[in-house]
Amino acid sequence: MKMTKRLVIQLLFVIAGIGAGFRFLPVFWGLVGLSGNGLINNFLTNIVFGAIILYLLSFLLVGYIEKLVNRAEKYLAKQSPIYLLFGSLGTIVGLVFAILISTIFFQTPMFLTNTLIPVVLMLLLGYLGFRLGTTRTDEWRRLFSLSFRRNKRTNESGEIIDESEPNYHHYKILDTNILIDGRIYDIIKTGFLEGTLLVPNFVLQELQYIADSSDSIKRVRGRRGLDILNKLQNEKIMPIEMYEGDFKDIPEVDDKLIELAKQMQAVVVTNDYNLNKVSQFQNVQIMNINALAKSLKPRVIPGEQLNVMVVKNGTERQQGVAYLDDGTMVVVEDGRYYINEHLDVTVTSALQTDAGRMIFAKPTHSTRGLNEKPSSGAPKPNSAPSKPNKKNSRKS
Repeated sequence: MKMTKRLVIQLLFVIAGIGAGFRFLPVFWGLVGLSGNGLINNFLTNIVFGAIILYLLSFLLVGYIEKLVNRAEKYLAKQSPIYLLFGSLGTIVGLVFAILISTIFFQTPMFLTNTLIPVVLMLLLGYLGFRLGTTRTDEWRRLFSLSFRRNKRTNESGEIIDESEPNYHHYKILDTNILIDGRIYDIIKTGFLEGTLLVPNFVLQELQYIADSSDSIKRVRGRRGLDILNKLQNEKIMPIEMYEGDFKDIPEVDDKLIELAKQMQAVVVTNDYNLNKVSQFQNVQIMNINALAKSLKPRVIPGEQLNVMVVKNGTERQQGVAYLDDGTMVVVEDGRYYINEHLDVTVTSALQTDAGRMIFAKPTHSTRGLNEKPSSGAPKPNSAPSKPNKKNSRKS
């Protein structure tokens, strides 16, 4: 492979030598006074001399040029297809402008104006077009996406009417925490999300960094996030795309997500409390699955009866702790006497905390005497026998 690359470089030198000999050797023969010598100054001699001269020169420069080619290959291999596409388009546009401008100078007889200036213009405008195409990839991509993906129609006066809803966002950006959490996979399977999932490249890099961590806990979390991402791609439940761009001037991943959401007019799907608050401040819409989970928890009111299993002691004396199916904690008064038993309880109050919802209850049989009247002539259940009144017995 290395020899093949060297041969290609030397072959290009020979081709360049043929063109240079045909173009510049007649000028050289004229300067040295041999332009009238037909044996030296002819088409065949000029191209052969030019090819030989540059072929010999290639042995001196082939090593340096090969290193430059290898560096260019490594650089281009690291870039995204979007980067290469817009860079190529920018270069082509720059060269077209250079050729259009150079047509004025091609007609002049001077070597400086008909050769050097067009070459300089092509190099300069070609490089300028490449830089414009590669440094503004996000803006170009956003421009093309708006052009092709917006549904537009015209009214009677010919004005364009945008039919896209202001509250609809096509892209749903997934952050690192939501992939590690894993619940996003179950939400997507239900079909409640629409549009296209977008996973930025910098999120994938952070996920890979966590998966390669020396900390075993972080490593497990990172690998779980990669597994969730692979499941979403393989099962194709919902369209998913990778965003190859990056924001080099923004160091934090959360700030990059917010900036990307602004440019793509997208929604960030997360469970990060801090990212949620910062995004709200910057008018970026957030889908927080923690808020979704809280809203789906069953509502309980005082007086409602539940059947729970007390699993452990509470923090206060004689309290027991039980859990509903969704993980809501139920604190049962006098529940320590019923550990590992199913118990009917009556809700007394509910409290919303930062950690979640807490329900306070007491055993139903302890409130039955207050809320229900026993039938006439029947003793109260579990009630102790009444003691005789000493004062009345003495009078009798």
